[in-house]
Amino acid sequence: MLRTASALALLSITVSSCATLRNVLSFTKPDVALQEIDLTGIGMTGGTMDLIFDVYNPNDYRLRSTRLEVALALAGTDFGEALIDKPLDLSPQNHSQVVMPVRFTWVGVGAAARSLFQKQELPYGVTGAVLLDTPMGEQRVELKSNGNVPLKKLIP
Repeated sequence: MLRTASALALLSITVSSCATLRNVLSFTKPDVALQEIDLTGIGMTGGTMDLIFDVYNPNDYRLRSTRLEVALALAGTDFGEALIDKPLDLSPQNHSQVVMPVRFTWVGVGAAARSLFQKQELPYGVTGAVLLDTPMGEQRVELKSNGNVPLKKLIP
């Protein structure tokens, strides 16, 4: 009887350890979506804006990014590239807001620049990658999305 109870206890521990190990060893790519663009400054040569991303970590463990890089197109025009190389902490099974500042110049952005002042939302395209520290080592997750994004005006 004692031997059976010990075997059952050992089997229970082994099964629960396997489930925990399976959760740690499985990696699901986070969902990254551009939520909003906030214009933060405008000058004679260009301006600044914040790209506000919603990042959902579907994993059962915390992820830490080491680098986020994106290329942004607005209204069909390349608006430039942005980089965050400071650590970002993504809680398990939770949404996080990530703000990425971008500086742009008026040269070469023509029609897209006019859209910044005329519309409530803009068609966008984002491509890039995020580097994540996971229990399985560093993972590079490619980003690619497009759609329409609300534009928060400088002057309401």
